[in-house]
Amino acid sequence: MKQILYILTVFILLGCNTSEEKKEKNKTVESKKVFPELKANRYNVACLIMDGTFNTELTAPFDIFQHTIYRNNIKAMNVFTVANTDNAITTFEGIRMLPDFNYLKDELPKIDILVIPSAEHHLDKDLEDEALINFVKEIDKEALYVTSHCDGAFILAKAGLLDNKVSTTFPSDIDFMREMFPDLDIRKEVLFVHDNKYITSAGGAKSFEASLYLCEVLYGKEIAQQLATGLVIDWDLEKLSYITIDN
Repeated sequence: MKQILYILTVFILLGCNTSEEKKEKNKTVESKKVFPELKANRYNVACLIMDGTFNTELTAPFDIFQHTIYRNNIKAMNVFTVANTDNAITTFEGIRMLPDFNYLKDELPKIDILVIPSAEHHLDKDLEDEALINFVKEIDKEALYVTSHCDGAFILAKAGLLDNKVSTTFPSDIDFMREMFPDLDIRKEVLFVHDNKYITSAGGAKSFEASLYLCEVLYGKEIAQQLATGLVIDWDLEKLSYITIDN
């Protein structure tokens, strides 16, 4: 009888241990979110991303601004991404990336420069995203510069930031933007427009030029030329079609 009780006890203990092991294996390990290192005495540059973001309008300014850390004797840039999620976003062309900050719940650093690349739904459902529009409005209050590329201008327009400003957008969407925002001054046949602290560009590969322009404004012609040379870009601001509005 004692032997039978002993065997039953062993089976029960083994069963409990196995059950506990399974529970441990099935537990979701919640890792602590790691934020990017933001060095002091630099401009903080936030690139707003979401599903459907177009690669070039993101990577062009990101590359130009990130390369400022390799230039001497300037106030370089901390470049990072912000989104409304902690999950990976997928660009229009299929690149998957994890946002650095979630603007819905993370404590954000002070953002000096906000970059709004174009995204697939900037002409429709993104314009109805109140949290997105409010985020842009809030950052605008303290930002030194706000830039958009291609249809990112629609987000700025929806937020009311282009009121009484001159702007541009993706060439084939200019007429549509004029219809949607009839009171705005939207220019054709220019690569980018700089009015006050807002820089709007035609997007695509011209996002490089608009980003280099801002670097020339901040750092001067020599630094902008060095950045362009490092990325094998022909840079001559005098040869570009752009508008600067004196305010």
